[in-house]
Amino acid sequence: MLDSTMFRVTSSPHIRSGETTQRIMLDVIIALLPALFAGIYYFGIRSLIVTIVSVVFAVATEFVMQKIMKRPVTINDLSAVVTGILLAFNVPSTAPLCMVAIGAIFAIAVAKHCFGGLGHNFINPALAARAMLLASWPVRMTSSAFLTPGTDAVSSATPLAALQAGMLNGMSGATAATATAPTVPSIMDLFLGNVAGCIGETSALALLIGGIYLVYRGVITITIPVTYIGTVAILSFILGGFNPYIAVYHMFAGGLFLGAIFMATDYSTSPMTTKGQIIMGLGAGILTALIRFYGAYPEGVSYSILLMNVATPLIDRYTMPKKFGEVKRSA
Repeated sequence: MLDSTMFRVTSSPHIRSGETTQRIMLDVIIALLPALFAGIYYFGIRSLIVTIVSVVFAVATEFVMQKIMKRPVTINDLSAVVTGILLAFNVPSTAPLCMVAIGAIFAIAVAKHCFGGLGHNFINPALAARAMLLASWPVRMTSSAFLTPGTDAVSSATPLAALQAGMLNGMSGATAATATAPTVPSIMDLFLGNVAGCIGETSALALLIGGIYLVYRGVITITIPVTYIGTVAILSFILGGFNPYIAVYHMFAGGLFLGAIFMATDYSTSPMTTKGQIIMGLGAGILTALIRFYGAYPEGVSYSILLMNVATPLIDRYTMPKKFGEVKRSA
Protein backbone atom coordinates (compact mmCIF):
# COMPACT_ATOMS: atom_id res chain seq x y z
CA MET A 1 0.00 0.00 0.00
CA LEU A 2 1.37 3.41 -0.99
CA ASP A 3 2.11 5.98 1.66
CA SER A 4 -0.43 8.78 1.35
CA THR A 5 2.20 11.38 2.24
CA MET A 6 3.83 10.81 -1.14
CA PHE A 7 0.91 12.55 -2.79
CA ARG A 8 0.63 15.47 -0.40
CA VAL A 9 0.98 18.72 -2.32
CA THR A 10 1.90 22.00 -0.65
CA SER A 11 2.37 25.49 -2.01
CA SER A 12 5.81 26.90 -2.74
CA PRO A 13 8.39 27.72 -1.57
CA HIS A 14 9.69 24.30 -0.54
CA ILE A 15 13.12 25.40 0.67
CA ARG A 16 13.48 24.99 4.43
CA SER A 17 16.12 26.47 6.69
CA GLY A 18 17.02 26.14 10.33
CA GLU A 19 17.59 29.89 10.55
CA THR A 20 14.96 31.83 12.46
CA THR A 21 14.48 35.53 13.12
CA GLN A 22 15.42 34.93 16.74
CA ARG A 23 18.66 33.15 15.76
CA ILE A 24 19.64 35.93 13.33
CA MET A 25 18.90 38.66 15.87
CA LEU A 26 20.85 36.77 18.52
CA ASP A 27 23.84 36.70 16.17
CA VAL A 28 23.52 40.46 15.69
CA ILE A 29 23.39 40.99 19.46
CA ILE A 30 26.52 38.86 19.90
CA ALA A 31 28.24 40.87 17.17
CA LEU A 32 27.33 44.13 18.94
CA LEU A 33 28.81 43.05 22.28
CA PRO A 34 32.43 44.05 21.51
CA ALA A 35 31.28 47.59 20.69
CA LEU A 36 29.16 47.67 23.85
CA PHE A 37 32.13 46.60 25.99
CA ALA A 38 34.28 49.25 24.29
CA GLY A 39 31.61 51.87 24.98
CA ILE A 40 31.50 50.94 28.66
CA TYR A 41 35.30 50.99 28.86
CA TYR A 42 35.69 54.41 27.24
CA PHE A 43 32.48 56.17 28.36
CA GLY A 44 31.80 54.55 31.71
CA ILE A 45 28.94 52.58 33.23
CA ARG A 46 26.40 55.14 32.02
CA SER A 47 26.79 53.67 28.55
CA LEU A 48 25.35 50.42 29.87
CA ILE A 49 22.52 52.29 31.61
CA VAL A 50 21.62 54.14 28.40
CA THR A 51 21.64 50.86 26.48
CA ILE A 52 19.42 49.10 29.04
CA VAL A 53 16.91 51.97 29.04
CA SER A 54 16.79 51.97 25.25
CA VAL A 55 16.26 48.20 25.07
CA VAL A 56 13.60 48.16 27.81
CA PHE A 57 11.53 50.89 26.17
CA ALA A 58 11.95 49.35 22.72
CA VAL A 59 10.72 45.94 23.89
CA ALA A 60 7.90 47.45 25.96
CA THR A 61 6.75 49.55 23.00
CA GLU A 62 6.84 46.48 20.76
CA PHE A 63 4.59 44.62 23.21
CA VAL A 64 2.14 47.51 23.55
CA MET A 65 1.93 48.18 19.80
CA GLN A 66 1.30 44.54 18.98
CA LYS A 67 -1.44 44.40 21.61
CA ILE A 68 -3.05 47.61 20.31
CA MET A 69 -2.94 46.39 16.71
CA LYS A 70 -4.13 42.92 17.71
CA ARG A 71 -1.07 41.22 16.28
CA PRO A 72 0.75 38.23 17.77
CA VAL A 73 3.24 39.33 20.41
CA THR A 74 6.70 38.50 19.09
CA ILE A 75 9.03 40.25 21.51
CA ASN A 76 10.93 36.96 21.90
CA ASP A 77 12.24 37.28 18.33
CA LEU A 78 14.76 39.82 19.75
CA SER A 79 14.29 42.32 16.89
CA ALA A 80 13.22 45.05 19.33
CA VAL A 81 16.29 44.30 21.46
CA VAL A 82 18.53 44.85 18.43
CA THR A 83 16.77 48.13 17.62
CA GLY A 84 17.20 49.27 21.23
CA ILE A 85 20.92 48.50 21.23
CA LEU A 86 21.50 50.19 17.87
CA LEU A 87 19.64 53.29 19.01
CA ALA A 88 21.74 53.45 22.19
CA PHE A 89 24.87 53.12 20.06
CA ASN A 90 23.73 56.18 18.08
CA VAL A 91 23.45 58.54 21.07
CA PRO A 92 26.16 59.91 23.37
CA SER A 93 26.54 58.48 26.86
CA THR A 94 25.60 61.91 28.24
CA ALA A 95 22.15 61.83 26.62
CA PRO A 96 19.25 62.25 29.11
CA LEU A 97 17.50 58.94 29.74
CA CYS A 98 14.10 60.44 28.94
CA MET A 99 15.40 61.41 25.51
CA VAL A 100 16.64 57.87 24.93
CA ALA A 101 13.24 56.49 25.95
CA ILE A 102 11.45 58.83 23.52
CA GLY A 103 13.78 57.70 20.75
CA ALA A 104 13.11 54.02 21.47
CA ILE A 105 9.34 54.58 21.47
CA PHE A 106 9.56 56.48 18.17
CA ALA A 107 11.72 53.80 16.56
CA ILE A 108 9.32 50.96 17.36
CA ALA A 109 5.92 52.66 17.31
CA VAL A 110 6.39 54.98 14.33
CA ALA A 111 9.26 53.77 12.15
CA LYS A 112 8.48 50.08 12.58
CA HIS A 113 4.86 49.29 13.46
CA CYS A 114 3.12 52.13 11.65
CA PHE A 115 4.43 50.53 8.46
CA GLY A 116 3.49 46.94 9.25
CA GLY A 117 6.06 45.70 11.72
CA LEU A 118 9.12 43.51 11.24
CA GLY A 119 10.04 43.11 7.59
CA HIS A 120 7.64 45.81 6.39
CA ASN A 121 9.38 48.98 7.59
CA PHE A 122 10.96 50.89 4.71
CA ILE A 123 13.56 52.73 6.81
CA ASN A 124 15.84 51.54 9.57
CA PRO A 125 14.01 52.22 12.87
CA ALA A 126 17.12 53.04 14.91
CA LEU A 127 18.38 55.51 12.33
CA ALA A 128 14.94 57.08 11.97
CA ALA A 129 14.90 57.63 15.74
CA ARG A 130 18.42 59.08 15.66
CA ALA A 131 17.39 61.53 12.94
CA MET A 132 14.34 62.54 14.98
CA LEU A 133 16.42 63.05 18.13
CA LEU A 134 19.05 65.01 16.22
CA ALA A 135 16.38 67.33 14.81
CA SER A 136 14.71 67.74 18.21
CA TRP A 137 17.75 67.97 20.51
CA PRO A 138 20.74 68.86 18.30
CA VAL A 139 22.92 70.13 21.16
CA ARG A 140 22.33 67.06 23.32
CA MET A 141 22.97 64.71 20.39
CA THR A 142 26.22 66.37 19.31
CA SER A 143 27.77 66.94 22.74
CA SER A 144 29.86 64.13 24.12
CA ALA A 145 32.35 63.23 26.79
CA PHE A 146 34.77 60.36 27.02
CA LEU A 147 36.80 58.75 29.75
CA THR A 148 40.51 58.34 29.52
CA PRO A 149 40.75 55.08 31.48
CA GLY A 150 41.59 55.87 35.06
CA THR A 151 40.50 59.52 34.86
CA ASP A 152 37.33 61.56 34.98
CA ALA A 153 35.13 62.28 31.99
CA VAL A 154 36.50 64.88 29.58
CA SER A 155 34.28 66.92 27.28
CA SER A 156 35.61 67.08 23.75
CA ALA A 157 34.58 67.78 20.18
CA THR A 158 34.16 64.71 18.05
CA PRO A 159 36.92 64.00 15.52
CA LEU A 160 34.64 64.79 12.57
CA ALA A 161 33.63 68.10 14.14
CA ALA A 162 37.30 68.98 14.39
CA LEU A 163 37.84 68.00 10.77
CA GLN A 164 34.88 70.08 9.60
CA ALA A 165 36.28 73.06 11.47
CA GLY A 166 39.31 72.83 9.23
CA MET A 167 41.82 71.81 11.88
CA LEU A 168 43.53 69.39 9.51
CA ASN A 169 43.18 71.34 6.27
CA GLY A 170 46.42 71.60 4.41
CA MET A 171 48.35 69.46 6.88
CA SER A 172 50.27 66.34 6.06
CA GLY A 173 49.64 63.20 8.07
CA ALA A 174 52.73 63.69 10.20
CA THR A 175 52.01 67.36 10.86
CA ALA A 176 48.40 66.69 11.79
CA ALA A 177 49.36 63.89 14.09
CA THR A 178 51.79 66.04 16.02
CA ALA A 179 50.68 69.66 15.85
CA THR A 180 47.05 68.96 16.70
CA ALA A 181 47.49 66.00 19.06
CA PRO A 182 45.91 67.77 22.10
CA THR A 183 42.70 68.44 20.14
CA VAL A 184 42.48 65.86 17.38
CA PRO A 185 42.99 62.21 18.40
CA SER A 186 45.37 59.99 16.53
CA ILE A 187 44.27 57.40 14.00
CA MET A 188 45.13 54.68 16.50
CA ASP A 189 42.78 56.26 19.05
CA LEU A 190 40.11 56.41 16.35
CA PHE A 191 40.61 52.75 15.50
CA LEU A 192 40.49 51.64 19.13
CA GLY A 193 37.67 54.01 20.17
CA ASN A 194 39.41 56.33 22.62
CA VAL A 195 37.59 59.40 21.23
CA ALA A 196 34.49 61.45 21.92
CA GLY A 197 31.31 60.43 20.14
CA CYS A 198 28.29 58.18 20.41
CA ILE A 199 28.44 55.05 22.55
CA GLY A 200 28.78 52.39 19.89
CA GLU A 201 30.28 54.16 16.91
CA THR A 202 33.73 55.13 18.16
CA SER A 203 35.64 51.82 18.18
CA ALA A 204 36.22 50.70 14.59
CA LEU A 205 38.10 47.66 15.90
CA ALA A 206 35.16 46.44 18.01
CA LEU A 207 32.70 47.00 15.14
CA LEU A 208 35.02 45.21 12.72
CA ILE A 209 35.18 42.19 15.03
CA GLY A 210 31.37 42.11 15.11
CA GLY A 211 31.20 42.44 11.34
CA ILE A 212 33.58 39.53 10.81
CA TYR A 213 31.40 37.42 13.09
CA LEU A 214 28.26 38.28 11.10
CA VAL A 215 29.96 37.42 7.81
CA TYR A 216 31.22 34.14 9.29
CA ARG A 217 27.70 33.30 10.46
CA GLY A 218 26.27 34.16 7.05
CA VAL A 219 24.00 36.87 8.48
CA ILE A 220 25.40 39.55 6.16
CA THR A 221 27.64 39.70 3.10
CA ILE A 222 30.59 42.01 2.65
CA THR A 223 29.06 43.73 -0.41
CA ILE A 224 27.44 46.76 1.22
CA PRO A 225 30.03 47.36 3.99
CA VAL A 226 33.04 47.14 1.66
CA THR A 227 31.41 49.23 -1.08
CA TYR A 228 30.17 51.83 1.40
CA ILE A 229 33.40 52.22 3.40
CA GLY A 230 35.54 52.08 0.26
CA THR A 231 33.51 54.80 -1.46
CA VAL A 232 33.81 57.10 1.56
CA ALA A 233 37.56 56.48 1.76
CA ILE A 234 38.14 57.21 -1.95
CA LEU A 235 35.99 60.35 -2.02
CA SER A 236 37.51 61.62 1.23
CA PHE A 237 40.95 61.19 -0.33
CA ILE A 238 39.88 63.23 -3.37
CA LEU A 239 37.83 65.89 -1.57
CA GLY A 240 40.44 66.16 1.20
CA GLY A 241 43.09 67.39 -1.24
CA PHE A 242 44.46 63.92 -2.06
CA ASN A 243 45.60 63.59 1.55
CA PRO A 244 45.71 59.92 2.66
CA TYR A 245 45.59 60.98 6.30
CA ILE A 246 42.22 62.68 5.74
CA ALA A 247 40.91 59.60 3.91
CA VAL A 248 41.86 57.23 6.73
CA TYR A 249 40.49 59.67 9.30
CA HIS A 250 37.10 59.81 7.60
CA MET A 251 37.05 56.05 7.27
CA PHE A 252 37.55 55.39 10.99
CA ALA A 253 35.81 58.47 12.43
CA GLY A 254 32.10 58.79 13.15
CA GLY A 255 29.52 56.10 12.65
CA LEU A 256 30.73 54.78 9.27
CA PHE A 257 31.61 51.28 10.48
CA LEU A 258 28.48 51.04 12.64
CA GLY A 259 26.22 52.16 9.81
CA ALA A 260 27.91 50.15 7.06
CA ILE A 261 28.04 46.87 8.97
CA PHE A 262 24.94 46.88 11.16
CA MET A 263 22.36 49.22 9.63
CA ALA A 264 22.90 49.52 5.89
CA THR A 265 22.71 45.70 5.76
CA ASP A 266 19.25 45.53 7.35
CA TYR A 267 17.27 42.91 5.41
CA SER A 268 14.02 44.81 4.98
CA THR A 269 15.58 48.16 4.04
CA SER A 270 18.42 47.10 1.73
CA PRO A 271 18.35 45.76 -1.85
CA MET A 272 18.03 42.02 -2.41
CA THR A 273 20.47 41.58 -5.30
CA THR A 274 24.25 41.92 -5.28
CA LYS A 275 24.05 44.59 -7.98
CA GLY A 276 21.49 46.49 -5.92
CA GLN A 277 23.64 46.24 -2.81
CA ILE A 278 26.61 47.67 -4.70
CA ILE A 279 24.43 50.57 -5.85
CA MET A 280 23.28 51.15 -2.27
CA GLY A 281 26.85 51.10 -0.95
CA LEU A 282 28.00 53.53 -3.65
CA GLY A 283 25.02 55.84 -3.10
CA ALA A 284 25.38 55.87 0.69
CA GLY A 285 29.12 56.45 0.40
CA ILE A 286 28.72 59.37 -2.01
CA LEU A 287 26.04 60.99 0.14
CA THR A 288 28.08 60.52 3.32
CA ALA A 289 31.16 62.13 1.80
CA LEU A 290 29.18 65.06 0.38
CA ILE A 291 27.43 65.71 3.71
CA ARG A 292 30.68 65.48 5.65
CA PHE A 293 32.60 67.85 3.38
CA TYR A 294 29.87 70.26 2.28
CA GLY A 295 26.93 69.82 4.66
CA ALA A 296 26.00 71.53 7.91
CA TYR A 297 26.56 68.36 9.98
CA PRO A 298 30.00 66.78 10.43
CA GLU A 299 28.43 63.30 10.24
CA GLY A 300 26.41 62.02 7.29
CA VAL A 301 25.97 58.28 7.82
CA SER A 302 22.45 58.35 9.26
CA TYR A 303 20.88 60.54 6.61
CA SER A 304 22.72 58.76 3.81
CA ILE A 305 21.45 55.33 4.81
CA LEU A 306 17.92 56.66 5.35
CA LEU A 307 17.90 58.21 1.87
CA MET A 308 19.12 54.96 0.32
CA ASN A 309 16.48 53.06 2.33
CA VAL A 310 13.84 55.14 0.59
CA ALA A 311 15.47 54.39 -2.78
CA THR A 312 15.68 50.63 -2.14
CA PRO A 313 12.33 49.70 -3.79
CA LEU A 314 13.39 51.55 -6.94
CA ILE A 315 16.82 49.87 -6.88
CA ASP A 316 15.18 46.45 -6.50
CA ARG A 317 12.83 47.19 -9.38
CA TYR A 318 15.67 47.76 -11.84
CA THR A 319 18.16 45.19 -10.53
CA MET A 320 15.94 42.16 -9.91
CA PRO A 321 16.55 39.43 -12.52
CA LYS A 322 13.75 38.70 -14.97
CA LYS A 323 11.39 35.90 -14.10
CA PHE A 324 12.04 32.63 -15.88
CA GLY A 325 10.19 32.57 -19.20
CA GLU A 326 9.32 36.28 -19.05
CA VAL A 327 9.13 38.05 -22.41
CA LYS A 328 8.78 41.70 -23.30
CA ARG A 329 5.29 42.94 -23.95
CA SER A 330 4.70 43.52 -27.64
CA ALA A 331 4.14 47.10 -28.75
